[in-house]
Amino acid sequence: MPADSVHSPFLLRAPVLLLEDEPLISLRLEGLLLRLGYTRDDLVFASTLAEGRACAARLPIAVALVDLGLPDGNGLELIAEMHAANRECVIVVVSAWSSEDTILAALRAGAVGYVLKERDDLEVLLSIRSALQGGAAIDPFIARRLIQEFRSQPAAASGADIDSDAETESSGQLSRRETQILRMVAEGLGNREIAEQLTLSRHTVERHIKHVYRKLRVSSRTKAIHTARVSGLIN
Repeated sequence: MPADSVHSPFLLRAPVLLLEDEPLISLRLEGLLLRLGYTRDDLVFASTLAEGRACAARLPIAVALVDLGLPDGNGLELIAEMHAANRECVIVVVSAWSSEDTILAALRAGAVGYVLKERDDLEVLLSIRSALQGGAAIDPFIARRLIQEFRSQPAAASGADIDSDAETESSGQLSRRETQILRMVAEGLGNREIAEQLTLSRHTVERHIKHVYRKLRVSSRTKAIHTARVSGLIN
């Protein structure tokens, strides 16, 4: 173990896949893993989605640090594939992307952590160590975003909305909230604009719109508006 390594009272699972197309970032992550106690023989490197897939097919990858923006595709694809093949694999995203949709997609695909490249070495190292110890390695900025998102859910899905949705689910009728959102869609507003005006999360708005599609038996906003107008649900 290197003299300056971080004390590791946990099992260092190997092999470790480093999927990163920027050489300097790859070198940086390699150095952090060496500080954790890994050796170079424990590490496998890939710079494209195709190379990452080849490594995962050839070796029993135990840990993977995955970038998302790759020359030949999105790292989310490999995360989903690796998680489906081995749910014990510890997958941590190390990316410059910080959009809410991307973060949630990575976690849903099977990642146990998401760290931003802009963080300093100690923060990234501690996040990786947390994942290896069985924790959720979530960047503080990302954690705050997720908390804000989840906090917006109860207000959006409580009270009249839940009761109304439950009452209308079997009959196929639109709830008051669904009708309200559909009217706003008909006015040309996007999901984010609707969310802001109704003080809902964008994902809650999307959920309501999906319910509208299902109840009206349509597959697009245009068809939903047309069907609702013909049926007299909206003007």
